[in-house]
Amino acid sequence: MRPPVSRHRPSHEGPSGPRPRVYSSDLTPPWKKPKPVPEVPAEPGLVVEEPGTGFCGAVIRCEAGTVTLEDRFGKHRVFPLEPRGFLLEGRVVTLVRPAPSAPLRPARTASGSVAVPQARARVARAGRIYVEGRHDAELVEKVWGDDLRIEGVVVEYLEGVDDLPSIVESFAPGPDARLGVLVDHLVPGTKEWRIAQSVTSEHALVVGHPFIDVWQAVKPSSLGIEAWPAVPKGQDWKTGVCRALGWPAENTGAVWQAILKRVRSYKDLEPELLGRVEELIDFVTGSGGA
Repeated sequence: MRPPVSRHRPSHEGPSGPRPRVYSSDLTPPWKKPKPVPEVPAEPGLVVEEPGTGFCGAVIRCEAGTVTLEDRFGKHRVFPLEPRGFLLEGRVVTLVRPAPSAPLRPARTASGSVAVPQARARVARAGRIYVEGRHDAELVEKVWGDDLRIEGVVVEYLEGVDDLPSIVESFAPGPDARLGVLVDHLVPGTKEWRIAQSVTSEHALVVGHPFIDVWQAVKPSSLGIEAWPAVPKGQDWKTGVCRALGWPAENTGAVWQAILKRVRSYKDLEPELLGRVEELIDFVTGSGGA
């Protein structure tokens, strides 16, 4: 008579006999387990959305277990650092505390230039840069202010391009007193273009960006929007933008300050503005040729 066959095959024979199999306590079927999501360091400036509240903002602070976001109007909200707790460009992510800082590299200014620690402002040059529009001037100061002070270049506010011919005449630009001018919406065939063409001094340079308003020079992604909305002709551009985006249209000045706060460096600006400002600085300081 044949002995009975055991149905249980020990996985390992120990000195005391068969060792039992060890099973995981997690009985969730693999197809029911959530897919892993990427872990993203909560670096300052990272724009994310908290899906439970719909609050979208940039990281301004990350502490043990929490992250603080700031929306485009300057409002702050604190959220817990929970797994799968945020959306980054529409994808679910887990925010984590950034790793400790690496060894310090040479610091850079907002324009991307190497910073000069404890540098004193240079005595002002005779040359000047005029910038049309108060918001334009504030943006130039925000990004290029440190560079301009080291170079000794003073930025003047140009209220309107109509004043340009008289300013050039009274300034009397020369080899040691170059004049640079940044104009809004400098497009061939426009009034601004014709006025700019009337400046013929070899020691004066007039350049401009193509945007209707300098707001457009700020990248939409830096503000948490997909694109700047189109505004019908005949309607005030800033007011139309605010209405389309749900921003307070009755106070465009406050909206601009909220936009300006989101500009942290040249990376937040469109190249059409970056190139023109760098061109003016080179021209006025003499590094761009005569």
